[in-house]
Amino acid sequence: MNKALIFAGAVAALALTGTANAAPTPATTDATATARIYTPLTLTSTQDLDLGTIVLSGTGPYTDTVSVDRDGNFSCGSGNVTCSGTTQAALYEATGTLDQTLTVSVASTLNLVNQTQTSADLVLSVDAPGTVVLDGDGFVEFGIGGSIDVSDTTADGVYEGTFAVSADYQ
Repeated sequence: MNKALIFAGAVAALALTGTANAAPTPATTDATATARIYTPLTLTSTQDLDLGTIVLSGTGPYTDTVSVDRDGNFSCGSGNVTCSGTTQAALYEATGTLDQTLTVSVASTLNLVNQTQTSADLVLSVDAPGTVVLDGDGFVEFGIGGSIDVSDTTADGVYEGTFAVSADYQ
């Protein structure tokens, strides 16, 4: 009989501690799962920036700016220099997921080092787009230009520097 009372007590205790089952409540709206997949992005340099040949021709102290903008438009100072040769903006091609915006990153200045003699570097102020948009085929070509200041004391020689350009999906 003690066993029966212990069993009955255990059943009663379980009944008092159990929770009542409520009916499930459906959501008022359903959630949507989304995943956006991008194809790998490629960035290729296809043309170098060239400011042409610059001949210092002014007298007395002066500073002139020579530039090629990202669209390839050239400007040769204000008369103290003579410019010749082929000038061009640097060109890059990007391919990736169609119709996507890319952020273009490049330093705002670049040191151009004289390759033929020891002299002060020329500082190239970079003209680059902040963003570009891939077209319906997943392609875009964009230019990078720049400007330098030359003066009556600029040493002759060939000045060169290398861009570090990157692009990424926004």
